[in-house]
Amino acid sequence: MVTADDVIAARPVVAELARVTPVRSARWLADRVGGPVWIKCENMQRAGSFKVRGAYLRLSRMTPEERARGVVTASAGNHAQGMAVSAQALGVPATVFMPHGAPLPKVRATRGYGAEVRFSGSTVDEAMVAAREFSDATGAVIVHPFDHPDIVTGQGTIALEILEQVPDVRTVVVCTGGGGLLAGIVAVMRDLAPHVRVVGVQAEGAAAYPPSLAAGHPVPLTSMTTMADGIAVGRPGDVPFGVIDAASIEIRTTSEDSISRALLLCLERSKLLVEPAGAVAMAAVLDDPTAFEPPVVVTASGGNIDPLLLMQVMRHGLAAAGRYLSLTISIHDRPGALATLLAEVGAAGANIIDVEHRRIDADLRLGDVEVLVHVETRGREHRDELVSHLRGSGYHVTVT
Repeated sequence: MVTADDVIAARPVVAELARVTPVRSARWLADRVGGPVWIKCENMQRAGSFKVRGAYLRLSRMTPEERARGVVTASAGNHAQGMAVSAQALGVPATVFMPHGAPLPKVRATRGYGAEVRFSGSTVDEAMVAAREFSDATGAVIVHPFDHPDIVTGQGTIALEILEQVPDVRTVVVCTGGGGLLAGIVAVMRDLAPHVRVVGVQAEGAAAYPPSLAAGHPVPLTSMTTMADGIAVGRPGDVPFGVIDAASIEIRTTSEDSISRALLLCLERSKLLVEPAGAVAMAAVLDDPTAFEPPVVVTASGGNIDPLLLMQVMRHGLAAAGRYLSLTISIHDRPGALATLLAEVGAAGANIIDVEHRRIDADLRLGDVEVLVHVETRGREHRDELVSHLRGSGYHVTVT
C-alpha cells in the first residue's frame, strides 16, 4: 500500500526531472460550481503530462544492472514520452510498444527523446503483451504505465503540490485510466488530508473501474471507444486498484460530447490546450457542477494532442455546445431558390460557413435538390430558433 510518507520521500527524486506545475483559476467552472475551481496544469509538465513523475521515479530506483538491460513499456503516448525523457536523462536504453494508430505527434516526440518505437495491437493492453514478450526475449525491464508502487508514488507528488497551492481544497477531481494518478492522489489525501474528497473520472466508452469496483477485483473490458486515447485502458492495474478500492473512491463517467465541450471551453476561457484524456475531470464538473464542494481542483493531466484530432474535437465541441450546426434541406430546383434559403438562414442570425448543393441523389424527389448548410450559431437556444424558423418557412430540415 502506497503511503503519503512514500510520496514525501520520493518528492526530491521526482523533482530532479519533473517541474512543479501551476494551478490556474477557472472562472468558467467556478460560476457553475458556486465557488473557486482551480486547474492543476499537468499539460505544462515535462513531456506534456504527469507521466514523467512516475516514470522517472521508477527508473531512478532501478539498479545499475537493471538499467544496463534497458527498459520497455507499452503506451498510447503520454507514458511513452514520460519514460523516454526519463530514460534519456538517466542514460537508459528504452523501447516503447505503441498501438497501431497512436497519435503521430506522440510517436515523433517519443522517438525524439531517444526511445525506439515499435507498434503492436490496437490498444495499450494489446501493446503490453508485445512488451512482455520483448522483455522475456531481451531481459529489458518492464516499466508499467500505472501498475507499480513506484509509478503510483511518483504520480502522488501532484497531491503534495495541490495541498501547498490550494491549502483549503475540499474536492480533487482526477482524470483516470489505469488508475496510477488517482491512486497516488488518494494515498496522499487519505493520510494527510482525509477531509478532501477525491473523485475519479473516466470516459464512458473506456470505463473499466465501475464494473471492477462492483466486482471487487479488476475486470477487463471487452471493447473501448473514446477519443481520450490517453485513458483508454481496458483493465485497472492491481496496485492502483488496491488503493482506490480500499478508500471507496467514487468513479464518475463522462460522454464524448462533454469531453469535447470541456476541451473547447478550457481552450477558449482558460487559454489552456489539453488533450481529451486531460479534459475528462473538467467534463465531469460541467456535467454535474453542484456535486463538487468548492474549492475544487481538477487535473488537466496532459496536453499532447494531434492537431488533426484537435480540429475534429473543436468541431465536435462546437456542435455539442450548439454553436456549430449542419443542416440538410430539400428545396425546389428553380432559379433563386438557393438564394432565398440562404437569406432565410441569414435572417435568423446564423453565420453560414459552407454550402454544398446536391442535384443527384436517388432519394431526392423529381425537381428537388438537397442543400447541406454548415452554420455558426450562438448556442443551443439560437440553434433551435434557426431550425424552427426554417421549418416555419416551409422547408424540410434535417439536423445532421
